Amino acid sequence: MSAADGPDLVAVFLRWIWWRAVLHKGWWLVTSVYLVVDAGLTASQLVLIGVGQALVALLFEVPAGVVADALSRKWSLVVSHVLMGAAMTATGLVTEFVPLVATQMLWGLSWTFASGAEVAWITDELDEPARISVVLMRSGRAQLTGAAAGIIGVGGLAALTERSTMMVLAGAAMTLLGLYVGVRFPERRFVRSSTRRWAASWSILVRGVALVRRSHVLLVLLAATFLANGAAASGRLHAARLVDIGLPSDPVVWLTGLGILTLLAGAAALRAVEGAIDDSHAAPRGYVLACAAGAVGLVLLAAAPEAVSGSAAVLLVAGIAVPLTRTIATIWVNRETSSDVRATVHSLLAQAEYVGVIVCGLAVSAVAELAGLSSALLTCAALFALAIALVGRLGTARSASVRYADSLGRAP
Repeated sequence: MSAADGPDLVAVFLRWIWWRAVLHKGWWLVTSVYLVVDAGLTASQLVLIGVGQALVALLFEVPAGVVADALSRKWSLVVSHVLMGAAMTATGLVTEFVPLVATQMLWGLSWTFASGAEVAWITDELDEPARISVVLMRSGRAQLTGAAAGIIGVGGLAALTERSTMMVLAGAAMTLLGLYVGVRFPERRFVRSSTRRWAASWSILVRGVALVRRSHVLLVLLAATFLANGAAASGRLHAARLVDIGLPSDPVVWLTGLGILTLLAGAAALRAVEGAIDDSHAAPRGYVLACAAGAVGLVLLAAAPEAVSGSAAVLLVAGIAVPLTRTIATIWVNRETSSDVRATVHSLLAQAEYVGVIVCGLAVSAVAELAGLSSALLTCAALFALAIALVGRLGTARSASVRYADSLGRAP
């Protein structure tokens, strides 16, 4: 693809990212109410649904990334949309616990086919290393603004109709968005494996794991992602803490408004660092500062005396720390990864996220049960601090490509 095609390619990608966020976030807002009000699920059942979803995603994340590297990034995204649309539609058609667990497990599976494939596709098809970091930063902003639009738009339509009807319509729209990918996403630079599929897939997995094992930067990033996403699990505690200290208005209205402000704050934070992201020191410095914002925000939330200061602390954590750490980690990993295993390595990053949420989430839950909500929030702050300690040591580290070039005795 010529450079002249680049702007159109980026526009197609960002438009898709935005609309997917609209449908995903809007659908989930309606679904979260549907599961409690219409399906009547208990707290333990809601937790079990989340665990089932996370376990499926954890099991299939890397295999799905390998498939994307071996067969097609574009068609992996199409499969993701078909599965996602089916899961979204089916959820609105059932109210029994076991079928709902099945639909949410299918929902978790669908995301594994998109995770890694989307970044790998735009990186290789654009083929402009100098631009890709900014494009990925813009995609992070598109996700957040799309999510805010979804909360308002889809949530508003659901209020005018039945929740189940809106969920089914959102699922159908998500499936149609897959058609958009199939028609508008070219795949001219991807080289499909010409050898036996299983052998090629295994080889890709082995090379991807070997790349991570050889790279000190990637290993540290996976460990930091485990910790940062474990700390981000505190998001489930934010509302509980704000309710505990007292909200000045209806909790649903206040928390919905705070959620929209959080998304917009995240988009603004990403826009603020976009111009400097290509600086060689920007990624480690930005990651450390984002984790520091998260740690400070959680300490302030734990000590907040009333709802306004507590909400400001939530904005610091969920609006700045979480979107920045996730987006910067994606960009940083992308720089350290070769084209032939790009989706696989991004899937390994996603696995670190899932494991962090599961392991650290269970630990934080235990702390909350034994020592209280404030102690759990302080524990999450400590996880951010540990991530700072890890990534801070990479400030002077060289990238994998530079070290490899040095080993050959030439410049990269």
